[in-house]
Amino acid sequence: MDILDFRWDIIWNYRDFFIRGIWVTIVLTVSGYVGGIILGILIGLGETSKRKLLYWPSKLYVDLFRGTPMLVQILIIDLALIPAIFGQSFGFMVSGITALVLNCAAYNAEIIRAGIQSIDKGQMEAARSLGLNHNQAMLKIILPQAFRRMIPPLGNEFIALLKDSSLVTVIAANDILYASKIVAGAYQRFWEPYLMAAVLYLILTYIVTKVVAYIEKRSSNHYNPRKKKERQVLTNDQSGKPA
Repeated sequence: MDILDFRWDIIWNYRDFFIRGIWVTIVLTVSGYVGGIILGILIGLGETSKRKLLYWPSKLYVDLFRGTPMLVQILIIDLALIPAIFGQSFGFMVSGITALVLNCAAYNAEIIRAGIQSIDKGQMEAARSLGLNHNQAMLKIILPQAFRRMIPPLGNEFIALLKDSSLVTVIAANDILYASKIVAGAYQRFWEPYLMAAVLYLILTYIVTKVVAYIEKRSSNHYNPRKKKERQVLTNDQSGKPA
């Protein structure tokens, strides 16, 4: 087939498959990421704990899921783990989200651990000296500061998960890649469907990148005392009031 002999009409004929694929991809990614954040916080806190009963299971969990391919994890969860526990499979959505949550949690846990450990230890000591216990200090003092530093890597993890969600197509998830495979099989043409899949993933990742950059900028401006003071001085100058 001539590389320039594109037939975009076959994409249009299967537009419903691609539209459904976009929504499935978004649902898989958002669900996997939200679950991965919640579980990742717990595991990340476990990795920073001095209690071995919390530290070692968290450490082993992270090493396990970061050290094995996501594709293998998806197949084990869908074909072995869920049927062994419940006696049946619940479809690609349950298996896919479960695999994405478990995998994403391992990477988010490392981001959260690094973020917490990047905060000066004097912050915790100062909070404890003010009468806060460890949990209160972590919740009110350490985590808010750490999360501002975690925004870029957490955003990168979301983008990585968005692209990795295409692996769920191996268990017949009707996502963007699955739609491309359907079109390729129907017409025996490969440039159009797979190029369309690449374009759709590129658009989604571009949108996420812009959203993350916006959140990072807002967070940086909001918590930057110098910029906050500059805005206050500018406002006072414009209103004619003394700074």
